[in-house]
Amino acid sequence: MNQEPLNHQVKADNELDRARRELSILYEISNAMRSTLDLDYILYIILTSVTSHTGLGFNRAILFLKNPAERCLEAKMAIGPESPEAAQKIWEYISRCDQDLDDLINKDKLEQKVGQGALFKSVERLKIPLVTKDENLLITAYNNGTAMHIPEEKISQYAFDPLLQVFRTNELVIMPLKAKNQVNGVIIADNLYTRKPITENDLRIFTMLANQAGLAIENSQLYEIIKHKSRSDAITGLWNHGFFQDQLTLEIERSQKANIPVSLLMIDIDNFKELNDAYGHQNGDIVLKEMAGILKDSSRDGDYACRYGGEEFSIILTQTTKDHGYVIAERIRERIAGHCFPKFSSAEQLKVTVSIGLATSPQDAQTKESLILQADKAMYAAKRSGKNKTCLG
Repeated sequence: MNQEPLNHQVKADNELDRARRELSILYEISNAMRSTLDLDYILYIILTSVTSHTGLGFNRAILFLKNPAERCLEAKMAIGPESPEAAQKIWEYISRCDQDLDDLINKDKLEQKVGQGALFKSVERLKIPLVTKDENLLITAYNNGTAMHIPEEKISQYAFDPLLQVFRTNELVIMPLKAKNQVNGVIIADNLYTRKPITENDLRIFTMLANQAGLAIENSQLYEIIKHKSRSDAITGLWNHGFFQDQLTLEIERSQKANIPVSLLMIDIDNFKELNDAYGHQNGDIVLKEMAGILKDSSRDGDYACRYGGEEFSIILTQTTKDHGYVIAERIRERIAGHCFPKFSSAEQLKVTVSIGLATSPQDAQTKESLILQADKAMYAAKRSGKNKTCLG
């Protein structure tokens, strides 16, 4: 009996099963990415899809995004075990629990992954300039816009590459992420623990996933730009009053749950009406912009500098006691008092001062409204007692 037709049929059936599985994977991943515009969550979905057993099945993956401001590629997220033993435990657990892609990309797991783990720590400081005379793997893949597969027999040729100095592997693929033919990031993936060879078929489905991922990332970034503009003050660029109200509510809730203090500074420019009357509103706007720059520069990561309205500003100081808040407020007040504010169409400079009120939750207030009221009262007390002062609520 001639086995050749039977062999052809078996091969055709296998190819059809593989195509169905790939389409199913891409369909699930595409649906998951369409479910959100949150960038961190999209990156988590992408990397989980690359590394999960129900996705592409790579052992480890790192995602770099283009940073237009610094003109570089920088690491944003990584997923992968830290050792063969950890990998085996994870795979056994997933197999035992019969987890599918929806289980693995549950948003509750996102905070456990972002910025965590030895894999991300190994690359988080790595920033690759987009314009460089030195050839390296990431920039080559970025510039060419096509996948780069470095097999085991060639990996030693790149031993001094900046990526491979911190990301030790035996074989890898670098996949560009594209949106409208523009590369906005790259993914590095490998099979360090299973030693499973990376095949042409792996590269083909990875490329299809990367094309969807690039568009999802671009949509998220455009959404973030629009959202930021809608929550920013047009003159100063600080967060606007609406954002302030929403964020303060969130920070007080977090403060109460974690039993940590949150402080609020209300800041008012002294004699601003007189300044506007004497020098005009154009000078007034210059002062507001300069003031915003000082407040933004004086804020720590996790704080929120806002324009409350008119000549009044506010800063939400997260995880900050009243004593620490007072030190910050005084530093800001002194910095403003010593700053020379430029005058419109003139070499002349203005001196400006502020009055600051400080209140802390839960010490002074339990609710958003009462915290604002206490900080506001303290600010007016500073004005009544001579201005250019910080008073406590």
